[in-house]
Amino acid sequence: MVSPVDALSGLGLGVPTTAAKGDLGQEDFLQLMLTQLKNQDPFKPMESGEFLGQLAQFGTVQGLAGLQTSFDSLSTSLVSNQALQASTLVGRSALVESSTIGVAAGQSVTGAIDLPSGSSAVSLSIRDATGQPVRTIQLGLQSQGLASFTWDGLADDGTAVPAGRYTFDATYLSGTDSVVADTLLRAPIDSVLLGADGFGVELRGIGELPFTAVREIRNEVASAPAAAGAATE
Repeated sequence: MVSPVDALSGLGLGVPTTAAKGDLGQEDFLQLMLTQLKNQDPFKPMESGEFLGQLAQFGTVQGLAGLQTSFDSLSTSLVSNQALQASTLVGRSALVESSTIGVAAGQSVTGAIDLPSGSSAVSLSIRDATGQPVRTIQLGLQSQGLASFTWDGLADDGTAVPAGRYTFDATYLSGTDSVVADTLLRAPIDSVLLGADGFGVELRGIGELPFTAVREIRNEVASAPAAAGAATE
């Protein structure tokens, strides 16, 4: 008994075999076009424009695939280049959006207060890990922008504070109201981190922060507070 496949073969119609691979390459596409031309209805021949359109579509798909590969390669190269550039930040000091830092006994701390508007009276309060105030610094009249400050590591009575974590709270006078302001602290960059969400920095005494929290980087080593969580009395 003649099988349907043998019958089709006897009529000169090629029966495509199952491809070993799942992707359709350019040679496979051209082979299909030749088979389609060979077996078209002579009374209803296909327009040449249809073949050209199919070929153009295939070329577009191939081009987009190549373009995607090029973009992936470029993206990998850019990330590697950014990581190399970011590594040069280690050892420099960064001013970051943070209000808490770990310091050694009597260690000085520098930072800034972000003022959205000028003020006639700006005040900085420093508290220890238990929430007890240890020092109040009056900065007086300040203009809009970053108002720098330095804490010498001394309490209000002039004695050096013990090692530990300290929090900096800033307020400024706006009219007759006392308004809370954002505080920024400066610390050395110990390492640069590369994660799924982008770059981050590990700051001595502060910890890990996203790179977007960095407001300023200086080519200098800031006073070195104790590592975050490692300061003890």
